[in-house]
Amino acid sequence: MAKILVVDDDPGVRELTEIMLQQEGHKVSSASEPIKAIDLCCKTDFDLIITDLKMPKMDGIEFLKKIKDQRPEATVILITAFASPETALSAMKEDAYDYVEKGKDWQDELKKIVRSALQKKGLDANINPEEENGEVSPSVNEFCGMLSINREMFKIFETIKKVADTSTNILILGESGTGKELVARAIHENSSRSKMPFVAINSGGIPENLLESELFGYMKGSFTGAYADRQGFFEMAKGGTIFFDEIGELSPSLQVKLLRVVQEKTFRRIGGAEDIKVDVRIISATNKNLQERVKNGEFREDLYYRLNVIPIYIPPLRERREDIPLLINIFIEKYSQLLDKEIRNISSYAMELLMNYDFPGNIRELQNIIERGVAMESSNIILPESLTIGIPKFDIDISDSGIDLNAELDKIEKLLIEKALQKTKGSKKKAAELLKITFDSLRHRIEKLDIDKN
Repeated sequence: MAKILVVDDDPGVRELTEIMLQQEGHKVSSASEPIKAIDLCCKTDFDLIITDLKMPKMDGIEFLKKIKDQRPEATVILITAFASPETALSAMKEDAYDYVEKGKDWQDELKKIVRSALQKKGLDANINPEEENGEVSPSVNEFCGMLSINREMFKIFETIKKVADTSTNILILGESGTGKELVARAIHENSSRSKMPFVAINSGGIPENLLESELFGYMKGSFTGAYADRQGFFEMAKGGTIFFDEIGELSPSLQVKLLRVVQEKTFRRIGGAEDIKVDVRIISATNKNLQERVKNGEFREDLYYRLNVIPIYIPPLRERREDIPLLINIFIEKYSQLLDKEIRNISSYAMELLMNYDFPGNIRELQNIIERGVAMESSNIILPESLTIGIPKFDIDISDSGIDLNAELDKIEKLLIEKALQKTKGSKKKAAELLKITFDSLRHRIEKLDIDKN
């Protein structure tokens, strides 16, 4: 049970908030004005203080300053019907934990923020915010630098443990940014080869005319510039693991040479006359559909089956959304230290934006968003205004029968307006400014496109 103080001059809102928090199992005190609340804080060490912003005699920001002067460690949440980026920034600069707008579903939003705040203080014993549909989410699982509470990821961790110490070739499948190299490194680190080299190669990042010499090495004098014998990646990885990222980008000629290495465990340097025997574990990865490439004659079928003995599929971030808050907290801590900032949290509205985003760039994109957010934020908590979230790409195909251009343009326009309204928390005036159109034009488009105005 947490001790919570509610400060609001509106008796209806105050009583409603009291009842809601009591139903959550907390001991709740209340005050109708800040002066009385300050007196109560002198007598009682409250775990959490919830205050309205607009109150007579003293507003919520001034009250927050006085409470922080008295008790710097106090956790304070502001409730307001007049939220704006400036209001939020003022509150966060005075070290508020978060703020809630009195709008649609504000009580549910307040519950979430209260739970989050109490969880950080280790006081939310009666409430588990990870409970969904009667099922309790699994606890955080850390494995070789990867953290998750997603059950599919747990299965991947178990698969890695089972296959790591075999010599079997593995193909890691997944979209760009999902962490395929992390999985490859985890396989290597959990194998008997862990003390030997792990060599990673981006198959699409090295020009084809250089990739062969990089893979297999060359002999002195074999081509202009070959002034001495040189080992390639396969020799460097001897006894260890070689990781081919984006294996689907290999040219047909290099596919043939790689197949020989996979089958015979031998290769020749460029300009060499002797076969070199090598013991390496081959792990490959791709974000392409290799089966489709085999079907189209772009990838050798025999090589595909040699590499794809054990496939491991990594789900995109949008299919493991429960991991988003966990990863956000990790990245906030990381970049706060790197950039010498004192950011300790993310606002509930910024979190909601990220939870509703599909992350086409997956974990890598989330990491970049948080790094930029930490760099841009001037308060101690990341606000929505500090997030730079990409507009989704529109993949529209034109069939032989054609498309309805006006209908497709309406869909795109509706999506952009909804994103602008989401970013401005429903403010049509600010949304119109973001979209570089007039307020009247925005209002007309909202009516025309039947956009939810709540």
